[in-house]
Amino acid sequence: MTAYSPMPTFEFDEKILLQGAEISRRLDQLRLEKFPPNARKTLRKFSMAEVAHYMGVSPNNLKRLHLEGKGPVPSTSTGGRRFYTAEQMQELRVFLDKTGKSDAKKYVPQRKGDDKLQIIAVVNFKGGSGKTTTTAHLAQHLALTGHRVLAIDLDPQASLSALHGFQPELDKNPSLYDAIRYDDGKRPVGEVIAPTNFPNLDIIPANLELQEYEYDTPLAMQGGTEGKRFFTRLAKVLADVDDRYDVVVVDCPPQLGYLTLTALTASTSVLITVHPQMLDLMSMSQFLLMLGNITKTIKRAGANVKMDWLRYLITRYEPTDVPQAQMLGFMQSMLAEEILKNPMLKSTAISDAGLTKQTLYEVERANFNRETYDRAIESMDAVNFEIQGLLHRAWGRL
Repeated sequence: MTAYSPMPTFEFDEKILLQGAEISRRLDQLRLEKFPPNARKTLRKFSMAEVAHYMGVSPNNLKRLHLEGKGPVPSTSTGGRRFYTAEQMQELRVFLDKTGKSDAKKYVPQRKGDDKLQIIAVVNFKGGSGKTTTTAHLAQHLALTGHRVLAIDLDPQASLSALHGFQPELDKNPSLYDAIRYDDGKRPVGEVIAPTNFPNLDIIPANLELQEYEYDTPLAMQGGTEGKRFFTRLAKVLADVDDRYDVVVVDCPPQLGYLTLTALTASTSVLITVHPQMLDLMSMSQFLLMLGNITKTIKRAGANVKMDWLRYLITRYEPTDVPQAQMLGFMQSMLAEEILKNPMLKSTAISDAGLTKQTLYEVERANFNRETYDRAIESMDAVNFEIQGLLHRAWGRL
């Protein structure tokens, strides 16, 4: 029998710090290679068909405008195809809104009059439910369809931030913690908002310091009324930028802590992502029971927890998977109208885009199997247009 010497022990903290630093260095190297020269993301141009789709007009209408010399001038490929930048899409919206008939469809769907700021909390207690993917695509879709959007990354792991080109440990960007902290280091929320590569879309990135809020809040609750009313802190800071946005989309951490509760009590609506499998449904059941009981407690303390809508989004759905289809039917028998009609299909296009820290709205269709890409983007758009419809209904629009 072969004798082996005992495995040598090692200093755990030193080893993981070295490994974390090496991973961070390599990721930054990839970022520089993918987004030269300054490691900042840009955005591709959109085909005339895509622009027409997100604006709700016909491609022929856009072609006629171009031929008549009206609106922004698209770039033209050697094959004669026309492409617009996202900035030009917004110019087209403004142009059509001003030149259309009085009873014509409004192409700039921004808040008007007494329309309140819509704040969507995207939540799930279990990781891997597609929560961040949902948040990123929803925020970008709303921006492409003419809304002024603020995305807030509340997860200290900062996946939403990474998808928008941020690497917190290197960029040293502030987070929402800087705006809602309890000490003298608090900063105005406007100082923690950063632009993205999408016009109409800003972001408050995340970093590990966000976790400090989970430790600070219990201490602040012991020291005075400010901590006891922690649930008002996000709503208060968003009031300072209320006139800048139509929709705020919050990517909550996958845990029921003070960050999630602060986001939920500021929200006007809640989107719960769920993968149609038994263990995920069991986890969601426990999450809902805990959330309901905690919400009752903070409601007694003065929290406003009235919502315009609550919806469940089925994510990573495979229609040909019989157990998943059965689980979806089981959920529909209980939750009925509160499950979004359109599920988010599982697709290699989404995961492949994520390999380069991109979304379906950023990648070039030509880089994918066209059938795979078209199926994925059709599913994503269906989900996001359905959510957009809920937002507009909350404003009293058809």
